[in-house]
Amino acid sequence: MVLGDSLLGLTGEEAMAAACDLPGGSSMAGRMYRHLFTSGRFEPENYGLASASVAAWRSRFSAELFAVQQVVEEPGAFGATAKAQFITQDGHAIECVRIPMRSTEATPDDETPNAERRTSNLSSTLCLSSQVGCRMGCSFCETGSLGLLRQLTAAEIVSEVLTARFVLGWECRNLVFMGMGEALDNVDQLIQALKILTDKRGLHYSQERLTVCTAGHAAGIARLKALGWKRLNLSISLNATTDELRDRLMPVNRRTGLAELQRILADYPQRRNFTLGVNYCLMPGLNDSREDATRIAAFCRPLGRALVNLIPYNPGSKALTRPPSEVEVLRFVAWLREDGVAVRRRITKGRSIMAACGQLGSAKLRLTTFEE
Repeated sequence: MVLGDSLLGLTGEEAMAAACDLPGGSSMAGRMYRHLFTSGRFEPENYGLASASVAAWRSRFSAELFAVQQVVEEPGAFGATAKAQFITQDGHAIECVRIPMRSTEATPDDETPNAERRTSNLSSTLCLSSQVGCRMGCSFCETGSLGLLRQLTAAEIVSEVLTARFVLGWECRNLVFMGMGEALDNVDQLIQALKILTDKRGLHYSQERLTVCTAGHAAGIARLKALGWKRLNLSISLNATTDELRDRLMPVNRRTGLAELQRILADYPQRRNFTLGVNYCLMPGLNDSREDATRIAAFCRPLGRALVNLIPYNPGSKALTRPPSEVEVLRFVAWLREDGVAVRRRITKGRSIMAACGQLGSAKLRLTTFEE
């Protein structure tokens, strides 16, 4: 039974301040905090404290990792894409995904020899959830079928990373908030989690290893801007080039249309080597015309350095259309390049295990409650 507040939801400085009246005080808190983030364990019993002192620490703090319900994998050229289902303390299921990749993924027409590609620097990205479900209602996204069940706390977001590392053995170099939920719809807990993840007393991720993805949450983008962090990555899910279609696919567009979203992104502070990610899910018959490519170019033009991540559509339980063929994907890439757009074709990973973009969560999770 969890008795105290989770240390996983505090920065090192906050933990030390909260422990100043406990046996050993702030210094002991610093030691326990560092041990927690290097081992995944909160163990006040291992510091020579009397039983009453241990009880005091246990009553003040906890540090619970998730129970792992299931892990499924899909083999790939650079390692397996793996999806894990974690169970929260109140019995909800959330999902996160480990994605193997090279440090810079090659485009399909990359002329690098295959042998050199295989021996290039490999790394893994952990795709994190920020909510149980999502209320954005994007019609192509499986998570949207859940609706919003509840927000994840900062401690739970951080617990995803520690559970992946210390329970599953996943060492992930990069963290992206592209799992279940709209991260900026949970912006207070997101920002606290970002502070914890970058804390030098803990996991000490550098800002450039973190990416926040949004459907276009204007107030949340403003909150990120107000942080003043110069190296935090941001990406936007675009997915349509007219307000009419984006209103239908992504209801958030009814609050912040394309012109206003473009203005907000153009005003977002950019460091010298910052590149805004523009994610575009290619859906045959919906958003894959030559005119769509031209409008993407027009949308990106005032945004400074932007890179379009072209994502082939991954059907969920209620498919809007079919996945695009390789010919259709490469044709759209060519159109974008003709219009001067920097584009990277996202290699599909995890589709067979419902771990690809837009496939996390399902309506059946709404009806599922897990018990210890």
